[in-house]
Amino acid sequence: MTIPTVQEAHTLLEEAGRLNPGPWLRHSWYVGDAAARLAAHLPGLCPDTARSLGLLHDIGRRAGVTGMRHIIDGYSFLMGRGFDQAARICLTHSFPVKDLYFSVGLWDCTTEESAFIAEYLERTAYDDYDRLFQLCDALALPEGFCLLEKRFVDVALRHGFSEGTISRWRATMELRSYFERTLGGSVYRYLPGVVETTFDFGSQE
Repeated sequence: MTIPTVQEAHTLLEEAGRLNPGPWLRHSWYVGDAAARLAAHLPGLCPDTARSLGLLHDIGRRAGVTGMRHIIDGYSFLMGRGFDQAARICLTHSFPVKDLYFSVGLWDCTTEESAFIAEYLERTAYDDYDRLFQLCDALALPEGFCLLEKRFVDVALRHGFSEGTISRWRATMELRSYFERTLGGSVYRYLPGVVETTFDFGSQE
């Protein structure tokens, strides 16, 4: 299993930003930061690994403005560089529920890609890195860390509300509870600026 260093991840993200600039870059930075902050207090997880994987979870957006195909583009890009664990997170972070029906936004993958993703999810036993990024993806806006509910509304306003939305929200809230049982308290105490970002009092650096 090969994982990029934090510096390598930053370099790849910067390159991607030149190809396709946008708020997804800041979101990726905050996902990596959230993951590193939480991993520091979770047994078996490495903060540097978590930061690297978080920085690259949406790296498929380097290919341009797309819908859900950014997950397979990211997977292919990172697998081509031998970063198999980072490639895995590109696919698993979008599925707290292992079903393509519960994806968010435009499904613009081909039939073959869809079949590959479905089979990949089916045979993958989620570990705590997979779970961590499913959670942290919902704790980070481009402006900073936020309550899950703020992110839920943000995504719904941009991509719409489907029959699977509530189930996805429930699964994500269960992930928060899962990690909070280990942390012995709220995940938010490790994420500075949650109040400011959630209630639009100003962005956090």
